[in-house]
Amino acid sequence: MRLRKGASLFITLFLTIGAIISFFPIYLAIINSLKTQGEMFASFTALPTKLHFENYTHAFKQINLLGSTINSVIVSVIGIGGIIFCAALAGYKLSRTGGRLSAAIFSLFIASMLVPFHSIMIPLTRMAKSLHVSGSTYGLALIYIGLGVNMAIFLYHGFVKSIPRELEEAARIDGCGEFQTFFRIIFPLLLPITVTIAILDFLWIWNDFLLPLLMLTDSTKYTLILSTNTLFGEYNKEWSLILAALVLTALPVIIIYGFFQKFIMQGIAEGAIKG
Repeated sequence: MRLRKGASLFITLFLTIGAIISFFPIYLAIINSLKTQGEMFASFTALPTKLHFENYTHAFKQINLLGSTINSVIVSVIGIGGIIFCAALAGYKLSRTGGRLSAAIFSLFIASMLVPFHSIMIPLTRMAKSLHVSGSTYGLALIYIGLGVNMAIFLYHGFVKSIPRELEEAARIDGCGEFQTFFRIIFPLLLPITVTIAILDFLWIWNDFLLPLLMLTDSTKYTLILSTNTLFGEYNKEWSLILAALVLTALPVIIIYGFFQKFIMQGIAEGAIKG
């Protein structure tokens, strides 16, 4: 009993220290976003003597926060919607279809998860230009769909196996076709893993920098991350504004993750283990 209590106390202490270490950079970003440039250079860890909320006002204007947020939302919504639609159908069909061909196709999706993005970066940009989707937020969302379906199919494939086949058989007896069976019976039961995939892909798409940098050339179509990057100049770096912009950019992600984090853990566990 004492050994268990000691182990529990050690784990709690270890996790607390890890949480403090993880939160410390966020804490520094917040307190320094409320300082002047001179005050920040004087002491990076000290609390601000006066709260300079005008940094957020200036950052809001300089990075065109409203327009950039709309662009990020468009890319995220279309990308996540496309990933869920395609991956749910593919994961369900591959899970319910036996045979070597189905297993081989599923293995190809899994193998594609091992391919690093940098190895396909140049071919991807050339293909985007040849298909005339480069420079468009909608084209960027389409590319995210292609890059994100493999992980989503893997999670859906495992989760579908936990759903009894008797539900589908009963639906077919009642006259439902395959698509009706999926969308009316199966897809509502996939809600936990669907929420998990949506949140994970939202975190990925919202915070991604490299792919939008390669695909978007018009500053009016920049996502939030790209717009924040415009504050970095070769000879001028207003760190107070940069940190304020980064805090504004990260705020939606933190709020959404805080509300739905239990779905993330539940969906990943059930989707990966049940398969």
